[in-house]
Amino acid sequence: MSKVLYITAHPHDETTSYSMAVGKAFIDSYQEANPNDEVVHIDLYKEHIPQIDADIFKGWGKLQSGEELSEVEKQKVERLGELSEQFVGADKYVFVTPMWNFSFPPVMKAYIDSVAVAGKTFNYTEQGPVGLLTDKKAIHIQARGGIYSEGPAAGMESGHSYLGKVMQFFGVPSFEGVFVEGHAAMPEKAEEIKANAIARAKDTAKTF
Repeated sequence: MSKVLYITAHPHDETTSYSMAVGKAFIDSYQEANPNDEVVHIDLYKEHIPQIDADIFKGWGKLQSGEELSEVEKQKVERLGELSEQFVGADKYVFVTPMWNFSFPPVMKAYIDSVAVAGKTFNYTEQGPVGLLTDKKAIHIQARGGIYSEGPAAGMESGHSYLGKVMQFFGVPSFEGVFVEGHAAMPEKAEEIKANAIARAKDTAKTF
């Protein structure tokens, strides 16, 4: 049995969001194909995801020196620990985001910062950083209103490429992408574009 983290970063649900609609189709198809697996939905807009701020740095410093943390520092540091432990304890990751300003919503970056922990997801060695999640796999489902896979905007997208670099850094050997692209640029084809992406997501989920 595998544990899957279904990590969504969108303020809307599948009724109004293209990425969430495709994400739901994916995870429903996955659960149908893998009924014994555990799926945990992490809605980043509803979860408490601390940003790495002055309290966090002070808390980390106090832990190293043996000083007592303030209540705020303790709560934030402990929450980051919970998130990283949950991430390491999973087998598969499904990231669902829209593309905002060529990337993804800032809460996703805050989440990645919370799980990028030396000794948990990677180690520093004399040969450089080494990823520790070598038995995991990940996929990113992303909606892009314009066309970014080709044409004038090709290469401008940075959200999916960033997640790919992070997964590589963590040692995750398999990272895929399912994209909904062009629905805002071609509104007359929006439903067709979404339907095709949903079909791809369902097929991909069966072998994920």
